[in-house]
Amino acid sequence: MVRPWPRAGLAVVLAACLAAPSSAVRREDPAVEDYVTEQLTVAASTFLRRRSQALVPRHDRDPRTLPTEVQGVRISPALVRSQERALRELETRNRAPVEGGPAYTGARTRLDGSRAVRSGDRITLEAVEHTEVRYGGGKVTQSVRRRFVFRTRGEQIILVAEHVLDPDARPVNDPVSPDR
Repeated sequence: MVRPWPRAGLAVVLAACLAAPSSAVRREDPAVEDYVTEQLTVAASTFLRRRSQALVPRHDRDPRTLPTEVQGVRISPALVRSQERALRELETRNRAPVEGGPAYTGARTRLDGSRAVRSGDRITLEAVEHTEVRYGGGKVTQSVRRRFVFRTRGEQIILVAEHVLDPDARPVNDPVSPDR
């Protein structure tokens, strides 16, 4: 026969174990909705496409500044300034895969957004950039993993940073200057 007090103590201990968070259970940051991931991917890819196009010599290039908003996603002023510096650098450096070789004749960049994760007021998008730059009779193709950081203020989303995730990657459409 079991006494009532030990049984009550056992019930309290069992309830405490069930209620206490387990160290083995790791809470992951929630992924954002698919339509938001698509919206963030479109905003992030704008800069990459413009940088790839800056490699191709054109006399009719539109001198407008970069947009400050893309599909409802604002771009931080500091990021716009650094991207404009990157465009100027890319437009003026050697535009050939090898020194003295044929110039680039075309560029195409696509960004595959894989997953966007929200953590507090920050959303991080990790994506793979696929770039193809054509020259003469050849082409250079690259796939580079990138991370884009967004901040939220209420309903407003602001792109504040982008980083290359592959430490040894040297994207053809990245400026040499490290001030991005």
